[in-house]
Amino acid sequence: MDVKEKLQRSIDAVTQQGDTPPGCGPILPSGGGAQKPLRQQIFERVRAAGNTPRIDVAKDLGVSPGSVTQLTSELIAHGLVVEVETSHEASTRGRPPVALGVSPSAGYVVGVKLGDFSHSAVIVDFAGMPMAELDLPAVAQKHETDGLLDEAAGILAALLSKAKMERSQISAVGVGLAGMVDHEAGLVPWSPLLRDRNVALRDLLADRMELPVFIDNDANMLTLAELWFGAGRGKQSFAVVTIEYGVGMGLVLDNRLYRGSGGLGLELGHTKVQLDGALCRCGNRGCLEAYVADYALVREARIALDMKSEPFGPVQIMLETLYDQAKAGNERARTIFRRAGRYLAAALSNVVHLFDPSLIILSGERMRYDYLYAEEVLAEMEALTLDKGRPGPEIDINVWGGFVWARGAAALALSATTDEMFGDAWAEA
Repeated sequence: MDVKEKLQRSIDAVTQQGDTPPGCGPILPSGGGAQKPLRQQIFERVRAAGNTPRIDVAKDLGVSPGSVTQLTSELIAHGLVVEVETSHEASTRGRPPVALGVSPSAGYVVGVKLGDFSHSAVIVDFAGMPMAELDLPAVAQKHETDGLLDEAAGILAALLSKAKMERSQISAVGVGLAGMVDHEAGLVPWSPLLRDRNVALRDLLADRMELPVFIDNDANMLTLAELWFGAGRGKQSFAVVTIEYGVGMGLVLDNRLYRGSGGLGLELGHTKVQLDGALCRCGNRGCLEAYVADYALVREARIALDMKSEPFGPVQIMLETLYDQAKAGNERARTIFRRAGRYLAAALSNVVHLFDPSLIILSGERMRYDYLYAEEVLAEMEALTLDKGRPGPEIDINVWGGFVWARGAAALALSATTDEMFGDAWAEA
């Protein structure tokens, strides 16, 4: 497949991102997930399929239909699964076909994305269906931990009020934010949202929200959104590169999110592309993010186009102005995007060399700026990548809306809650 065909497929993916299979959660290969209790495997197969007959679950898992029938009876008794009549040909004989589906009232979780300029949140049920969404501007004094905790608790309270739900109905909250996040320990060693280092954010949020909380890096949240709801559902391994106010990366290996040994891996935005180069918001110089992210483009625009903050307003407005100038033919504006695209091409080539993914998803609101995935960018990525005698990775472009980050955080809470529900909690029930 040549570069033009790849570009067209990438552009087509923008308009087709909603064409995903029913259900939610990773679509596992037959026999996948065998390390989990069988009843959990059955529940997750049903959730991933949306609605599915018992016999299909038994075939996928390679177990007897009797075992599936017995365990689904338990799931139904616990209110987690319901029987659903499926469509069938009109007939006066026989019972309509019956499938299994996750009960809409089985439980609810909340996903929250904490951002530089705004926060978003969503409530989803155990089947992954959104119940309510909300976004609020970030108004706390920048970098203050207490202020961020107050805003996180505030958006949760406002979301519950909008959904007309009680806190007691929520099983857990997933929270994503930029920076280095140790998911297992619940610590944030560094985040551009926080002045303090090594913040025990999970426990602080749990105390403030009065609910179990799980935290992770926001790029991982976007990757979970792709794995649970998007283009990555049927892929065993894929990479996600995000371009927003920062640059992030998530990686799925064998249908599982890979975080590294300490949960701090895959910080693509802070890999070095220029020694002693431009200053990054992490405090180091020469990071990829310092050449590709929002604030990097705005920094260049202020110099090249004499765009000062006052007449042009917030960063988002300055970016739109810069993009409009580039589309109108302003060569200095086009040069800014062209250079960012070249750095992105080098980064994508490095991702291919390091992980050899079958799919790379370029995701985030900045994918509206087609200069970042233009034909020249993909061609340069291919030129910088070793020719292995076989096709390179598929490239998909997803221009998600703002709530996708929160939905990824909800997927984190769903995954953790499901594991707990079928672990010791089930044995004690």
